[in-house]
Amino acid sequence: MKLNGRLITSVLTLRGWWNSSSLLANNFSVFFSEKLDRVNQLNIQISQLCREFNENIIIDPGTVDIFPASRLPQTLHHLPQAHLSFQTCNFKGITGEQRCHERKGFLYTNRSTYLSSVLQWASDDEVRKLAYIKGNSVPQANLGVLDKLIATRHELAQVMGYRSYAEFNVKPNMSSSPEVVMSFLREMSKMVRPSTDEELNKIKEFKREKCGQKDVDLEPWDEAYYTAMMKSSAYDLDSSVVASYFPLPQCESWHPDVLKMSLHHPEEGDLGGRRVSDTEYQLPVVALVCNFSSSRNSSTARLNHSELETLFHEFGHALHSLLSRTDYQHFSGTRVVLDLAETPSNLFEYYSWDYRVLKTFAKHYSTGEIIPEKLVASMQGARKMFAATDLQRQIFYAAMDQTFFGEQPIPPTSSVVEDLKREYTSWKHVEGTNWQARFNHLLNYGAGYYSYLYAKCFAATIWQKLCQEDPLSLTTGTALRTKFLQHGGAKEPDDLLNGLVGDGILRECNGGLIPDINCLSNEMKLVEKS
Repeated sequence: MKLNGRLITSVLTLRGWWNSSSLLANNFSVFFSEKLDRVNQLNIQISQLCREFNENIIIDPGTVDIFPASRLPQTLHHLPQAHLSFQTCNFKGITGEQRCHERKGFLYTNRSTYLSSVLQWASDDEVRKLAYIKGNSVPQANLGVLDKLIATRHELAQVMGYRSYAEFNVKPNMSSSPEVVMSFLREMSKMVRPSTDEELNKIKEFKREKCGQKDVDLEPWDEAYYTAMMKSSAYDLDSSVVASYFPLPQCESWHPDVLKMSLHHPEEGDLGGRRVSDTEYQLPVVALVCNFSSSRNSSTARLNHSELETLFHEFGHALHSLLSRTDYQHFSGTRVVLDLAETPSNLFEYYSWDYRVLKTFAKHYSTGEIIPEKLVASMQGARKMFAATDLQRQIFYAAMDQTFFGEQPIPPTSSVVEDLKREYTSWKHVEGTNWQARFNHLLNYGAGYYSYLYAKCFAATIWQKLCQEDPLSLTTGTALRTKFLQHGGAKEPDDLLNGLVGDGILRECNGGLIPDINCLSNEMKLVEKS
C-alpha cells in the first residue's frame, strides 16, 4: 500500500512536535514544581527566623545593675523583674587591715517598657546612659538573625522575579515601587526637619538651664527625660490624674473575662460580614487581645492616655472588619493593600483626643466627675510639643526598613542605622548600640513600615475634611461606613479615598500614589522654612 509522501511527512512532523511539546511541558512542570518547593522552603525559613528574633528578645533582654540603689528613683523600684542586689567592696582600713562591706544596688531586666521608664524618670545622667546603651545593645544574636532574614527574603524576591524584597512587597500597594516610597520619605523628611531642629535646640537649652552649664551637649538618653520634664512644666500634667478618668470598664463595656459585641442597624439588621446570598451575610468574629496592667490597690485597670489611644487604634481595625460587607471573604475588612490598612486605626486615634468624644465616657473612677476640658486641653498641648521629633523618628524607621530589604548587598545593618540616623534625624548615633536588634516591626512589615506614614497623612485629611466639625454625627459615621469601611479591599484604594473625601488626598508620583501631606503639615504647623 502506497502512502502519500506529504501525509507521511505531516504525520512525522506532528509526532515530532508532540514529542517536543511533551518534553517542553514536562520541563515546565519540573521547573515550576522546583520553584514552588523553593518558595515554600524560603517562607518556612522566614517564619523560623522571625520566631527566633522574637524569642531572642525575650531570652536576652539585658540587665542593668545600678549602685548604689539610691541612684534610681524610688518610684521605679516597683518595676517588675527588678530586685535589690549587693556588691562586695574590698578596701584597707587605717591600720592596713583588709576590710570589706556590701553596697546595696538595684538590678532590673531591661525590657522595653522598663527601659522607657528609666529613661523618662531617672535624673542621674549616668544611670540613663547605662540603661540606654545596655538596652540598645541586646540581643546580640539578633544581628545574625536579621542578616539571615534579609538574605532569605532577598532570595525569595529573586525567585519570584523581583530585584529586591522591597520591590516584591511594595509592588501590589498604592506606592507600587521602592523608589516612590523613598521619594515620599524624603519629602516628609524635608518637611519636618526645620521643626525638629527647633525642638532639639529647645531641649538642649532646657538641659543647659537645668544643669547650669552653657556648653553641655544633648545625648540620646536625654530626650525622654527632658521632654517629659518640659511637658510637665508647661502643662502641669500628672499621668496618674489623667488615668483616674479612664477606668477600663468605662472605656469599653467589658465582661469580666471576655468582651463580645454585635453591631445592629435599625433597618439593615446585624452589620458586617461576607455575602452568602442576596439577603444574608456571614458575620465576622473580631477579638481585641490587650495587655493592660491593673492599677495599684485596685483590680480595675485605669488606663493612661497612651493606652487609651492604643485601644482606640486597635478598635479601628476591629471596626474595619466588623463593618465590612463584601462578596468574598478574602476582600473583607483589613484585607486591603498594606499602605491603606492602618488608615482606619490612625483615624480613630483622633477620637481619643477629642473632648466632645471623651466627655461621653471619661469619668473619674471614684467621683464620677467628667474629665475637665482644661485637663484635655493640657494633654493636647503636651502632645504637640515634640510632635515633629516623633514624626521624624517614624520617617527614620521607615527609611531603615526600606534600606534593609532593598537591593543587595548592603553594608552591615549597624552601619546602615548609623548613616540613616545621621541623614534622617537630628539626634546622634551612639557607637556600639544595635537598636535594630529589638525592632520587631521588621518582621511583620518588611519594607512596609512606611504604611504608618501613609495612614497618618490619610487620617489627617479624612479627619479635617469629614470628621472634625462633628465627629459624633450620624452623617459622618454613615459616610465612613458606606463609603470606606464596608468595602474592605473589594474596591481600589484610591477610589475609596477619593470617594470618601473628594480630591486632594492622593497624588501621583512616578507611576505610584502617595498621600497629600498638606493636612498633616497644617495640623502639626510644619510649614517649610526657606
